[in-house]
Parts: sequence; structure tokens; C-alpha cells
Amino acid sequence: EPTVRTELMEQIPPIAIFLQESRPKFPTAFFEYLMPIVVRYLTDVNNQVRKAGQEALLILLEQDLIAQSDIENKVCPILLDLSAPDSDDEYKVEAVNIICKMASMLSRTTVEHMLLPRFCELCSDGKLFQVRKICAANFGDICNAVGQEATERLLIPKFFELCSDSVWGMRKACAECFMAVSYTTSPEVRRSKLSPLFISLISDTCRWVRQAAFQSLGPFISTFANPSSAGLYIREDGTLSIRPSTQDVNSNSCQPSNNITLMSSSTSAT
Repeated sequence: EPTVRTELMEQIPPIAIFLQESRPKFPTAFFEYLMPIVVRYLTDVNNQVRKAGQEALLILLEQDLIAQSDIENKVCPILLDLSAPDSDDEYKVEAVNIICKMASMLSRTTVEHMLLPRFCELCSDGKLFQVRKICAANFGDICNAVGQEATERLLIPKFFELCSDSVWGMRKACAECFMAVSYTTSPEVRRSKLSPLFISLISDTCRWVRQAAFQSLGPFISTFANPSSAGLYIREDGTLSIRPSTQDVNSNSCQPSNNITLMSSSTSAT
């Protein structure tokens, strides 16, 4: 029964945590018994079971309970199969969503070598606009996961494609994550490539795209500032924050905090 399998998947993370804490007694139980179940349920015929399996997988990755070898040899291959060009549409959409969510939890090497090539392919998926939409919405997170060199070499050309997509929702998603993408690039790329691209979004024919671009204008401009002098930095939750200088803090020690937090465009509501 699908409900039984769903309930089972919900119990996998707490069992895995217990086994991790009791590892001297159960050194290989998770890898031998539970990990194969998680991987198998990612391809279950029932939608609710697959969803429970995906949630369990993300929790296990977040808790650092899956060994690097299992990530590379078991998890990534199944996700690459599910996101292949000839894969079922529903499976492909789910797979690209998981790939984007797990990118921030994996090592840069694993993401760049195993997942980045497929992500670039999915950005140009001509069959499903839902796949391209997920890629656009999570573009900033992928850039942050692979770093500046891979972003400028492989991802920026794909970002240009998405920013000129015929579906306005794609262009809107790009406008919302523009600051996060810009933050990962060099000052020269921001000036010569991203600035003209942003102008095209802020002049878009669709008012929803223009509105999203105007909301991202301030955060995008902030990426041109020198972090050491401006005090700008990106928090772990994806927000752009302005840290006041030590001199300002000392001179206003009796005043309320002047910290300003701007929501990153990658986390704004769609």
C-alpha cells in the first residue's frame, strides 16, 4: 500500500539519526538497509511515496548522514537518470527540483562534475517550461554552489538564454535571482555582461518582469560595492545585509541598531 511506504519514508531520517548515534553497535546498517530503500523510492510509481522519499533524502543530506561515496555512486546517478531528456515529464520535474535543492548541501567538486552539466542541459529544455522555470528560480543557488569560475564559464551563457526566454515567468524568475547571480561573478562580468542584461529586463515588455527587475535593482547595484568598505554581505538565509562600521556602532551605542536587511532577489516571493 502506498500509504505504508509513505509512512516508512517518514521514519527513515529519525532511524538514520539513531543509527548514527549508535554507530559502534550498527556500523553499516544505514548503508546496507536504509540507503537502498531511499534510492528505490525516488522512482516509486506513487507520487506521495516519491515526495516522501525526496523529503527524506534532503533531510539526510542536511544532517550529513549520507557518505560522499553513496552520494556520488547512488544518489546522483538516479537523479541523472530521472532528469535525462527521454525521462517521464513528472519524474524530470521532480528530479531537477531535487538537484537544485541538494546543490547547496554537496561539495563543490561533486556539484560541478556530476550535476552541473545536466543542470545546463535542463536550462535549455525545450519540451517542459516547468523545468526551465525551476532552473531559473534556483539559478543563484547553483552559481553559489559552484563558484565564480564555473559560473562565468558555463552558467552565464545559460542565464542569458533564460533571461530572453519566450515565457515571461522565466524572465521574471531571472530578475528575482539576479543579485545572487551577480554576487558570484567578477566585477568585470557584472559591468560588461550583467549590467546590459539587467537593462533588458528592466525594459521588458511584460510589466511583471519589469516590476521584479525594479525590486532587484537595489540589491543588484549593491553587488558593485566593495564589501570591505560598504559592509555588505550575504547571510546564509539568502538575505543581503549591511553591517555598520565599528565607528558607527561606537558612536551610536545608545541608539537602536541601524542594520538594514534587504531580501535577496533569489528568496523573494514569486
